[in-house]
Amino acid sequence: MNPKYQPLFELFSLRSDIQLKNRVIMAPMTNFSSNPDGTVTDAEVAYYARRSKGVSMVITACTYVTPNGKGFAGEFAADSDEMIPSLRRLATAIKEQGAKAVLQIFHGGRMCPPDLVPGGEVVSASAVPAEQEGSPVPRALTDQEIEEIIHAFGETTRRAIEAGYDGVEIHGANGYLLQQFFSPHSNRRDDRWGGSLEKRLTFPLRIVDEVKKVVAEHARQPFVVGYRFSPEEPETPGITMADTLVLVDALAKKELDYLHVSLMDFWSEPRRGVEDTRPRIEIIQERVGNQVPVMGVGSIHTADEALKAIETGIPLLALGRELIMEPDWVEKVEQGRESEIRTTLTKDDQERLVVPDPLWQAIMNTPGWFPVVERR
Repeated sequence: MNPKYQPLFELFSLRSDIQLKNRVIMAPMTNFSSNPDGTVTDAEVAYYARRSKGVSMVITACTYVTPNGKGFAGEFAADSDEMIPSLRRLATAIKEQGAKAVLQIFHGGRMCPPDLVPGGEVVSASAVPAEQEGSPVPRALTDQEIEEIIHAFGETTRRAIEAGYDGVEIHGANGYLLQQFFSPHSNRRDDRWGGSLEKRLTFPLRIVDEVKKVVAEHARQPFVVGYRFSPEEPETPGITMADTLVLVDALAKKELDYLHVSLMDFWSEPRRGVEDTRPRIEIIQERVGNQVPVMGVGSIHTADEALKAIETGIPLLALGRELIMEPDWVEKVEQGRESEIRTTLTKDDQERLVVPDPLWQAIMNTPGWFPVVERR
């Protein structure tokens, strides 16, 4: 290994006493490849196993905690104990390759397609549709339903423990239900779950507390709890960088293992809310990095780009699309073969890269999402 890349390979101990063998994590990415009944497929398991050897930790694609939280076709389920064998199969495949396995737990809220949820009824904090054309108007959840969803996040955490995962990541990013409660765009409530900024924080913080309670009750060995969030929204009203600093202050007090900042570009700058032109990730690191480890992600392809990111002081780095294009990214850097890292795809790469058909079709049919040399 080139000695300059050594910072990427330093050990890191999380608060839960889980030790990571390096600083590189596989980011959670939807793959659309599970069975219709919510169980994982052979192709999905093989895809994860192929990418679990070099990274220190794999965060799975999101899994839904209730039937009305399913956000994608081909998403795998964790909403009942019947799913524990399926969940265990995926955890085992990841861990056999030497990585820690973290299950990302999720409810899609108003972003769920009506044809994927019971009765076609989409729910959210309030009856406010997303701004994308054709978005359904959701029904506002009742107080009792909100409590039931909080309990469901806890139950899914218990299933993750029983299935052998090393942790869970609470998905509070990308416009899904936890973010919908925090956002002034999607949360227009005037009860204990909305109104002021502090009340909009109630639902996500209650989920954190429930997950941590279940871990304390059921985990017999160290178990990771992380939280992923998106720092801003384009909508008006919407989450601003100033709002996010209030969120991270609150999360930093919860003794989490990490905060995962969901970004398309690691170096992206604030839109509004702060008089600061530094990258969002640096602002967040300065704000809470001494209280909770911050994980960064977004458009990091090469070893040099990863090194530049880690030199900001961010201790953990998640790679997403890079590990689809180059499953051996970590091994190649470790072996001094970083010049061999592939940063493009061709239409003939699917079998070599062990990518399931539904994900491959999404890659080939989404211009700009992946650097593809030749599309179908």
